[in-house]
Amino acid sequence: MKIVIIKYNAGNIRSVDFALQRLGVSALITADHDEIRNADHVIFPGVGEASTTMSYLKHHKLDTLICDLRQPVLGVCLGLQLMCSYSEENDTECLGIFPEKVRKFIPQPEDTTLFKVPHMGWNSISGLKTTLFDNISEEEYFYFVHSYYATTGVDTIATCNYLIPFSAALNRNNYYATQFHPEKSGKTGAKILENFINLKV
Repeated sequence: MKIVIIKYNAGNIRSVDFALQRLGVSALITADHDEIRNADHVIFPGVGEASTTMSYLKHHKLDTLICDLRQPVLGVCLGLQLMCSYSEENDTECLGIFPEKVRKFIPQPEDTTLFKVPHMGWNSISGLKTTLFDNISEEEYFYFVHSYYATTGVDTIATCNYLIPFSAALNRNNYYATQFHPEKSGKTGAKILENFINLKV
């Protein structure tokens, strides 16, 4: 099985690779279009800023490539946000794989002592759908680090509540995405990666 991690101008790519290695899975980190297109599974991770990253993807024609993939694709954190239609982060038009929009967390004055931005740390998720969450219980905890969130909608397959309910995970056809970091979420995160690798389209 050929697993590819898309290489682009975003952080956190190596930590995903290390998480796969802990599962005994070797992945190729590459931006080569043919390697990505011919992979069995593709992971699109990332930590960074939306507008500069979208500019990079467009310059390297990775935007159209990602949208044309037919094998299982997993976006992580920034990857999820870029797969949505639009991000408030520097007014960015994104890939449009999911119709959801990405908004900035804005605490009300009465919330600031309890809710900090970025949302950082462990939080529970619920409303789990699809085989991505096989053998994972409702209200399991996963690790988040983000200042922007995807709204909930028809593609939401898990929600988290921080200030407001938001999409912790999305799915449309062969595209899956998590706002949380499975590679930093211990055994439950490892199970997400394992379930993704076992997905068939």
